[in-house]
Amino acid sequence: MTARMAEIQTRMVALATGNAVGSTTATSSSSSAATATTKTSGTAFASALADAVAATDGTAATAGAKKAGGSHTVNSKGVPTELAAYGNGKIPANALEKVAGTNHKLWAPAAQSLTNMLAAAKRDGVTIGITDSYRSYDEQVDVARRKGLYSQGGLAAKPGTSDHGWGMAVDLDLNSKAQAWMRKHGKEYGFEEDTPREPWHWGFKP
Repeated sequence: MTARMAEIQTRMVALATGNAVGSTTATSSSSSAATATTKTSGTAFASALADAVAATDGTAATAGAKKAGGSHTVNSKGVPTELAAYGNGKIPANALEKVAGTNHKLWAPAAQSLTNMLAAAKRDGVTIGITDSYRSYDEQVDVARRKGLYSQGGLAAKPGTSDHGWGMAVDLDLNSKAQAWMRKHGKEYGFEEDTPREPWHWGFKP
């Protein structure tokens, strides 16, 4: 972006200089010629500036798309570095995003991808529901109390270790058709069925 702005400034200076030279030359010939030259130079300047700004906007849009697309640095445990600093179950609201049309929240890139995936499934005539998403640490404690620890035959991860606590896992309401669709297309959107005994649990892998 900085380089692009510098290029725009360079073009502006060059065009402004050319405009001044053209005006001086035209004045020595006739006032009507000067007016024509000024209009032509002004039009060229405006056109070049518009092109440069449009190109800059396109560059910015591309950068934004790449960020949303999911190229993220992760630590040795597969947790995005931007989340690891907060702690499991302690992700701030501004790092989470609602899945469109629901009250469920995930880490923003995961929420965006899930929104796209649900829309794609709908286009294929498949309905996918959501039963659980991000869990705070306190919510993880409650789930472990009610459902038991996975390591002991239950269905909950040890509080502070769940992928739900990173906003990177979702529990889906799937019938057989939806389950088959997810197994075929889930990875296209970054979601994997990654927990034995829990076919409803899908983790987001950036």
